Parts: sequence; C-alpha cells; structure tokens
Amino acid sequence: MQLSAIGIVSTNIPESVRFYSLLGLQFEACDKTTQHTEATTKSGLRIMLDAEELIKKLKPHWVKPTIASMALAFDCETPKGVDETFKKITSAGFKSEKEPWDAFWGQRYATVQDPDGNSIDLFAALK
Repeated sequence: MQLSAIGIVSTNIPESVRFYSLLGLQFEACDKTTQHTEATTKSGLRIMLDAEELIKKLKPHWVKPTIASMALAFDCETPKGVDETFKKITSAGFKSEKEPWDAFWGQRYATVQDPDGNSIDLFAALK
C-alpha cells in the first residue's frame, strides 16, 4: 500500500491553482465552474483540488474546519530555492506565516498559506 493522492478542499479552485502553480505543479485548465482538478508531483503523488460545493454533495454532513488541519511541505532543493520560492509566493499576494530561517534541525525553512489558510512549508537542507 502507498499514499497516492492528497485531496484539498478549495473555496476558489482557480486561485488555488494559481497558488500551487507557483510551487511547480501543473494543473489542467480550469475556471470558476471547475469542481475538481489535479496535478502530479515529481515523486508521483497527486494533489487533488476539490470545490467545497462538490465535497458538500459527496459528503452532506461535511463542515469546513474553522482552522487549517493539514500542512504540505515542498522540498525547494537549496536554501536559495526556499528564499526565492517564498518571495515568489508572497509577491503574488499570498500570506506569509513564517519568513525563511535556518532551522536548528539543519534546514532552511519557511511557511506560507494557500488561499484556504492551509500551511505550506518550504524547506531545503542547509549546505
């Protein structure tokens, strides 16, 4: 058994696609009527974006969490890659949670938020 996909509920699929595209993910073309889209990471993991409306149809008792309950972490390959990716994302208008710093566990680390408030970690081994 292996993990093959992560589903993210989105209030605005085009905005989520814009955000995750800045992290190198390539999604199918979509618009504000899109209910589902997905991209595959370099490692083969699928990131699936599902509209809130779709989730409510599939799971009528689903309630949007009041706080984000998951985080994804993207390996930016180099410390400079962390800084550049952080700047690219925040310059595009997305929220910063923690600016890049050299973590005590030996990684350059930063955290941003996707359009739905999910924490997205950016990291790379310090060299």
